[in-house]
Amino acid sequence: MAVIPVEHGLMLATVLFSIGLLGLLVRRNILYMLMSVEIMLNAAGLAFIVAGARWSQPDGQIMFMIILTMAAAEVAVALALVLRFYRQFQTLDTDAANTMRG
Repeated sequence: MAVIPVEHGLMLATVLFSIGLLGLLVRRNILYMLMSVEIMLNAAGLAFIVAGARWSQPDGQIMFMIILTMAAAEVAVALALVLRFYRQFQTLDTDAANTMRG
């Protein structure tokens, strides 16, 4: 089994996190923003796994399971909000949210 250097794993996590952050900042569609957040969460999970493998500890895998659980809960709540947003404004563009009232 080939061993991947820690630097390569952390570099991949950095690139993935940067892509997710760029997608979150550039896109105005709510679904694309949610996918960008998911990419960022997966990048953080990858960083935990690489760090755990570096020190031969299972803590990184445990943290990744917690991140996956949190991501599943986030998707469930976020998709409910997206459906509500779409029914109210008939669009998924976040610029339409400036007309929301408390």
